[in-house]
Amino acid sequence: MKWFCAVCALCVLAFPAFALDREAFTFTKYDLDVRVEPEQQRLGVRGHITLRNDSSAPQKNLALQISSTLDWRAISLDHEPVQFETHQYTSDIDHTGALSEAIVTLPHEVPPKGAVELEVGYEGIIPLDATRLTRIGVPEEKAKHIDWDEIGRSFTAVRGIGNVAWYPIATQAASLSEANSVLETVGRWMARQAESDFSAKISHSSDSGETSTLYCGGIQTGSNEKKQAQPISECSWTGLSTPTFAIADYQTLEAGGRVRIEYMNGQKDAADSYAEVASKADLFPPLGRSPGNLQMLGLPDENDSPFVTQGMLLTPLKTPLTNEAELSIVYALARQMVSSPRAWIQEGLSHYAQAAFIETQKGRQAALDYMDAHKSVLVETEKDVVEKSTGADHALITAPDDLYLQTKSMYVWWMLRDMLGNTFQDGLLSYDGNQDKDPTFLQKLIEKKSNRDLQWFFDDWVYHDRGLPDFRVASVFSTPIAAGGFLVTIEIENPGSVGAEVPIILKTEKEDIRRRLVVHAKAKASIRVETQSAPKEVTVNDGSVPESDVSNSTFKIDSMSHSNH
Repeated sequence: MKWFCAVCALCVLAFPAFALDREAFTFTKYDLDVRVEPEQQRLGVRGHITLRNDSSAPQKNLALQISSTLDWRAISLDHEPVQFETHQYTSDIDHTGALSEAIVTLPHEVPPKGAVELEVGYEGIIPLDATRLTRIGVPEEKAKHIDWDEIGRSFTAVRGIGNVAWYPIATQAASLSEANSVLETVGRWMARQAESDFSAKISHSSDSGETSTLYCGGIQTGSNEKKQAQPISECSWTGLSTPTFAIADYQTLEAGGRVRIEYMNGQKDAADSYAEVASKADLFPPLGRSPGNLQMLGLPDENDSPFVTQGMLLTPLKTPLTNEAELSIVYALARQMVSSPRAWIQEGLSHYAQAAFIETQKGRQAALDYMDAHKSVLVETEKDVVEKSTGADHALITAPDDLYLQTKSMYVWWMLRDMLGNTFQDGLLSYDGNQDKDPTFLQKLIEKKSNRDLQWFFDDWVYHDRGLPDFRVASVFSTPIAAGGFLVTIEIENPGSVGAEVPIILKTEKEDIRRRLVVHAKAKASIRVETQSAPKEVTVNDGSVPESDVSNSTFKIDSMSHSNH
């Protein structure tokens, strides 16, 4: 297998001969006319794309990539054809494991921050294809339930980058065999395109006489009547969304509020269960606001993996409803509650909402256990940050949307909620992603609502990546009080490079006393607690703050004063 990968790598490097920066351009605007022919599994696209050179050097060549089952037909500039050469580019960004890449030679260089508008045309088929998964050893039957995208006679669903490149993109190659390579590459793309405009007029036809409706999430307007032979929908996507469309003969069930469930024949009972969950009032308090419109589309196979994008949750409709299905609904609703161009806000809040939902259902410890189960990728990544000094590459404010960002930002939002209490929701209710043009926008908003200085927290956790804290109980001294009880002085040490407000739990003979203490990086801090009964044990951190080492968090107290040193 290694020799095969090496040969492929050499082929890619050999063509073209010039150095090509595939991620030099940001795609700032899409205006596409899309025709879907389910009977033939075909997709035909014509339209315009605008690209901006965000590199530091003039660019005369650029890459345009689409799924390997699609073929480039035309690329022009100012109504004149431009020179381009095509080849297959191996990358797991697409479900086929490859892209049809056009290397375009422009008539003139595009300077830094300069823009170019191209007219493009391409077409082909989008069949069910799980090649990228089966070639790394995933059983074919399982792989098809993960990569279920296809244009089909009875069901069509096509997700964008990271699944199917049905619209032009340009990324470096990514491989599922290389840890988080695909997620990181998709995350970089999403961050670059966060403020881009994407609109598409999508038409579809059916020769079988079946009635079907097209759904594309996001903002959908235009004719979508089943009675029309060739209905056209005008779809647009914004922010951190994955352009996605689906076509099927669905029936509609209103789930209350702004949630609609679209289900197929045989899915009515399951749809009723999902509607009941989606209408629960206790789904909404985690973020303090009601969701926007959400379409919940049933997938044809109950073993298919769910997928969320702007305005849409594609999910298997199962009975009985599983915990995983509930969390998918919570995640989808949370994405509709808060829209942001910043991945750490949008994704972090959506994952935080899942933990907060678990807390409302099963209690705080269950929520902390859920977060802890996702913590390993964060701890491992932060070890590399400390060892290799790569913190600038992983700061949440600029990090791509991957497992690292999702996990760390979930913890950040949880910590902010613990620190701020009721004012946490006040800040979220005031947040408007359309106004978020400055990295410190959210910090200043929350500071204004809470009347607290949070610069140190955002510096440590959002604007920079300095690793994780490492809290330990440095010393504990208890002194009897004349009136009865004890005065316990607890000193906490943090040799880590990141500070946090951390919970302190003092166990006594009769009760557990909880306090909170800010312990900055490379520093110590102390707190005094009065108790009515003899202290027995001190624990720093209940799991709500991610640490590099949790083995030294508990300190046993005997009848004498103690120190850890």
